[in-house]
Amino acid sequence: MKTTIKFYTVCLLAIFSVLFSSCENENDGDTIKPIINLIEPEDGDVLKIGSELHFEMELSDNEMLKSYKIEIHSNFDNHTHTRISEVTENFRFNKSWDVSGRNAFIHHHEIKIPSNATPGNYHLMVFCTDAAGNESYVARNIVLSHEGSEHED
Repeated sequence: MKTTIKFYTVCLLAIFSVLFSSCENENDGDTIKPIINLIEPEDGDVLKIGSELHFEMELSDNEMLKSYKIEIHSNFDNHTHTRISEVTENFRFNKSWDVSGRNAFIHHHEIKIPSNATPGNYHLMVFCTDAAGNESYVARNIVLSHEGSEHED
């Protein structure tokens, strides 16, 4: 009887040691989120309706980058007491790009602010995902205006 109890105890200890060691191995992967250094636009920038948005950032990761996404959406409730003589539309942008390597410098003028965009406050968000699936993001408040600045590059 004592031999049987010892045998079962040894078997249980072996099973638990295998289970605990496999759990440790699952956590050994990349758990560090990528780093986003958004250079332009800056928080609070007033951007000109009908122009291109100048976008510049640096991405880095300890292992390998995978993709980034830029999202722009309105940050207002459309409540106004003024008459608008032209039809405007809340500007929305949502696009993803693939990227690889441990570091990437991103610079483009791909985002066009339409001439009929509704003036006001908007959120610009940048998401970055690494090859292991870790994600980080940066959010900026921007303003779209007919009097905004147009970046020349």
